Amino acid sequence: MFNIGDYVLNQKTGHLGKVIGYGHQIMNNVYTTTLKVLVAEARNSQKKELVVEDVISVWTQGSPA
Repeated sequence: MFNIGDYVLNQKTGHLGKVIGYGHQIMNNVYTTTLKVLVAEARNSQKKELVVEDVISVWTQGSPA
């Protein structure tokens, strides 16, 4: 399990960010834990922050960029 403030990497999308919370999704009639991650993206020389939420199983420990 990850703690709030940990840096994580999404294995599917490659997003790197900081854990800001937890959530859940219902998949096959089962509650599945999700992570809410604040991701910083650079597009067209502009930095943009967004929140990404995905099931916890696709995240691995990351390190700050």
